[in-house]
Amino acid sequence: MPKTVFDPADPLSLDALLSTEEIAVRETVRTMLDKRVQPHIAQWFEDGGVEEPRELFKEFGKLGLLGMHLDGYGLPGMSSVEYGLACVELEACDSGIRSMVSVQGSLAMYAIWKFGNEETKRRWLPGMGTGELVGCFGLTEPDHGSDPGSMRTRAKRDGDDWILDGSKMWISNGTFADVAVVWAQTDDGIRGFAVPTDTPGFSAKLIHHKLSLRASATAELVLEGVRLPAESMFPDVKGLRGPLSCLTEARYGIVWGSMGAARSSFESALEYSKTREQFGRPIGGFQLTQEKLANMCLELHKGLLLALHLGRRKDEVGLTPEQVSFGKLNNVREALDICRNARTILGANGISLEYPVIRHMNNLESVLTYEGTTEMHTLVIGQALTGENAFGGR
Repeated sequence: MPKTVFDPADPLSLDALLSTEEIAVRETVRTMLDKRVQPHIAQWFEDGGVEEPRELFKEFGKLGLLGMHLDGYGLPGMSSVEYGLACVELEACDSGIRSMVSVQGSLAMYAIWKFGNEETKRRWLPGMGTGELVGCFGLTEPDHGSDPGSMRTRAKRDGDDWILDGSKMWISNGTFADVAVVWAQTDDGIRGFAVPTDTPGFSAKLIHHKLSLRASATAELVLEGVRLPAESMFPDVKGLRGPLSCLTEARYGIVWGSMGAARSSFESALEYSKTREQFGRPIGGFQLTQEKLANMCLELHKGLLLALHLGRRKDEVGLTPEQVSFGKLNNVREALDICRNARTILGANGISLEYPVIRHMNNLESVLTYEGTTEMHTLVIGQALTGENAFGGR
């Protein structure tokens, strides 16, 4: 019987639960990011360098990262676990980089793949898979975030066409997208549309002065009399079921990705604790520091185990929205706590971009509230447990 050895990098031996192919996917993504993104990401964050990452889409496409868990139309058709492992590596680099990939594949591409007509799928999906085309996803509005059913963006029939008016806020990839998936109120309920961004009346305004997700482009989309042909509308989905199913798909990636930010921060704190000396010894030799590191390690690997379990279930039988809320609520909350504790171990160096911790911590403040706030996911689980709807007052 082989001797069991404790590995600080894999304390629960989770790699033993992965296939050779899954590990290869993880290592391929990590290698590419180490070479192409890691040397620049702190500067992109500091500069708010939103244009440089745009060039990454074609490289991500060559690697099969865009819509990697979707099949047909030239898409990779890989497993949910493989996609999750890629999300860990992407967010270990930066949450903004993972968001670029998630919005492309799990929101824009998934919406078109799941709900678009055949013409729409063939028009957009192959190019989006290679990164030649970029997509964004317009649901959130300036006054409607957690309550998307109250959206004000409106689509009206005009002969065979649709006319869209309204605005969407906090839209990743929005300034350089080729197609925007936009959800709008109609006389027949909420409907989804694939909107070419070169359509007259469509504009995207870059949001400035962010202190989070600075390495990715975030936009306000404005639609003023945007005229679309009838086939631009998704024909077979109506109401919030469409956009919420897309959000469930994207939230699954966050369950994994948030653990990447946590891992990067934990590893940085662990290494720092071994080399930083105070009172004549490394700070890793002090009990309070070891308590922080032990608790961080516990939550990191419990979160990875939860993500892997959900990934296996998704591949085998699928997930309920409540299960995805379970993962998003726990893992993002714990990842943010890990980053905050890592910052205290690094002391003043913890606020420097020479280390990744403050960048991850700031990014996770956005991840905590986008695609469902902590409160919303708490109420999803609460309703599932009690059978009582505690959302809003209606």
